[in-house]
Amino acid sequence: MSFWDQPGTSDVLLGGYLGLISLVWLALVIGGRSWGEKWQIQRPELERDLGEAGDLLVSICIPARNEAENIEACVRGALDSRWPNLEVIVVDDRSDDGTAELAARAGAGDPRLHIFSGVEPVAGWAGKPWACSRAAGESRGQLICFVDADVRIAPDTVAALADVMVREKLRLLSIYGTWTLRSFWERVLIPAVGWLIRGAVDLDVVNDPGRPEAFANGQIIMVERQAYESMDGHGSVRDQILEDVRLAEQFKRRGFLVGMRVAPWAFTVRLYDSLQAIVSGYSKNLFEGMGRRPSMALGAVIFIFVGALLPWLALFLSLYCRWVWDWQFPSSGWVLWCSMVCALQIVFRWGIETRDGRSGWISWAHPVANMLLIWILLRSMISMQATWKGRTFVDGRAKQ
Repeated sequence: MSFWDQPGTSDVLLGGYLGLISLVWLALVIGGRSWGEKWQIQRPELERDLGEAGDLLVSICIPARNEAENIEACVRGALDSRWPNLEVIVVDDRSDDGTAELAARAGAGDPRLHIFSGVEPVAGWAGKPWACSRAAGESRGQLICFVDADVRIAPDTVAALADVMVREKLRLLSIYGTWTLRSFWERVLIPAVGWLIRGAVDLDVVNDPGRPEAFANGQIIMVERQAYESMDGHGSVRDQILEDVRLAEQFKRRGFLVGMRVAPWAFTVRLYDSLQAIVSGYSKNLFEGMGRRPSMALGAVIFIFVGALLPWLALFLSLYCRWVWDWQFPSSGWVLWCSMVCALQIVFRWGIETRDGRSGWISWAHPVANMLLIWILLRSMISMQATWKGRTFVDGRAKQ
C-alpha cells in the first residue's frame, strides 16, 4: 500500500505541512504591507525651523574606488542637499578610471567640495574602512555622514537624519532607501535577497538600547564625531568586510544610542548591474551577516526550499503526472491547496514590488529568485575567500 493509499497518514502530514506554510505566507503578505512603519522617517517640510541641529556642520564623506559611472551623480546629490552648513569630502581610493577628475567636474568649483587622494591601506586594514577613516580625518563636521559612491541622496536627506540624530540623542543612524533596478536579473533577484535581509533584521530589537543586537546599512550612515572618535572610528572595524554592521555593533557595545530607520524617499542606489555581480556581491557578505553561523544559514536554505520551492515542485509534479500519465493523486483538493500556497507567494512578491514603487509584473519569477537565493547562500557558506574591488577577504576579514 502506497503513502497516498493511507488517508490518515497522508492527510495529516500534507494538511499539517500545507496549513503551516499557508499561515506563514499569509502572515508575510499581511506583514509586508506594514513593515517598518513604526520606524519610518518622513520627508521634512521644505520650509521649517531646523532647531538645534541647524547650526551643526555636516560632513558628507564619500569613499570612492573606480566609481567613474557613479561619482558625478553622487557628488551632485550631496552638494544639492538643503542644509546650511555642509562640506563634501571625497577620498579617491587609488582609482584608475578618472574618478577624482569626474568628482571635481561634478563640483564645478564649489568650495564645499574637497577631494583627497587615497593611499595604500596599512597592514590589517580593508579598503573601505581605510578610505572612510581617511575621509573622517579630513572632515570638520560635528556630524559625519558616510555615503557610498553609488548612492543618490535626496535634497532633504541630510536634514532629516540630522534632525533625528539630535532629537533622539543618537550617536549613529542608518537608513534603508530604495533600489534602482534596471536589468532583468536585478529586478528578479535583488528584491528577493534584499527583503530576506530586511526581514531578518528586527527593527524593534536593533533600535532597543537594552539589547546588544545592532545593524546599519553601509550605503548611508551618520555618526556623531565625538562618539566616533572615542572608539577609534573605523579603526575598530578595520579588517571587516561587513564594516557597516560591525561599526553599529561597536557603537552599541560602548553604550551609544544607535538607530536603524526606514526612509524610501531619502536615497536610491543601484547595487549591481549583472547576474554575476549580484551573485558575487551577496556571496561575500550574506554568511558574514549571519554571524558566520552555519545553523542560521542552513536554516534559511531549508526554510526557502521547504517553505517556498517545495510547493512549486509538488504542484508541477502533480500536474505533470495528471497530464502525462493520467494519475489522479494527490487528489484535486490537495493540488488546489498547493496552488493557493504558490499564489500567496506571488501575492507577497507583488506586494513588496508595489510597496517599493515598482510594477509587480516580475512577481512570476519569484520561484527563480528563490532558487538563485539558495545557491547564493550555499556559495556564501562554502567560500572561505572573497574578492571585491581588487581586495581579498578571508573569513570576512581583510587578508593580511
